[in-house]
Amino acid sequence: MSELVKFLLKKYGLLKDTTHEDRREIDRIIEERTGYDCDMGVGMLSEKEFLSIVHSVLRRKRKKEKEAAYA
Repeated sequence: MSELVKFLLKKYGLLKDTTHEDRREIDRIIEERTGYDCDMGVGMLSEKEFLSIVHSVLRRKRKKEKEAAYA
């Protein structure tokens, strides 16, 4: 897992909102989008792109939790 991703999440006040699995998913998406290891790839993303990835992971997580609550 990327320490840089963890640092950025902390910087933007989002670390407490993410689990280990969320951060692994964020790393995976960064690697997929950039074609580089997450530590290098995250440096290639703009702040807006990074936050978009984080928020998409968190939205999916909330949606899954909501669906599980109704099941």
